[in-house]
Amino acid sequence: MTEAQPKTDRDLFQFLDDLGIAHSTKEHAPVFTVAESVALRDEIPGGHTKNLFVKDKKDNYFLITVEEHATVDLKTVHSVIGAASRVSFGKPEKLMEYLGVIPGAVTAFGVINDTAGKVKIIVDSDLMAFDTINGHPLRNDATTSIGSKDLLRFIEATGHEPLVLKVTA
Repeated sequence: MTEAQPKTDRDLFQFLDDLGIAHSTKEHAPVFTVAESVALRDEIPGGHTKNLFVKDKKDNYFLITVEEHATVDLKTVHSVIGAASRVSFGKPEKLMEYLGVIPGAVTAFGVINDTAGKVKIIVDSDLMAFDTINGHPLRNDATTSIGSKDLLRFIEATGHEPLVLKVTA
């Protein structure tokens, strides 16, 4: 039995189209960090995301999506997101297995690959203040823009319950 290949950006765009969700994507040089992506801000309006793939000691996995400049206190966030213990970053192998992306391309759109529902997704409430939210379309050389309410609708359509919580300082 072979492992399923992760979905691609094309699969993502088709999924959004099938849901009737408007989206636009801008290609750019690969970016691996928030600092590298700052140059794109004038070209792509809206809230830009930072995504943390973390786990607790019971191997419960979480994807925390926040505004790019927000601060998440990893020593205390477990009490907000319902983790069994303090969290640490998930390993790249699990990131690929569950969300189908590599480090530097972590995105809320990755839940499209989590068909087994292994990852709980948390969207910071401050990020939801933006009308438009921007994230990588499963690769880090493009940015996809989507309405904030449509992002929640997309997450629900993947079989996940998006938890909108205040997780930033």
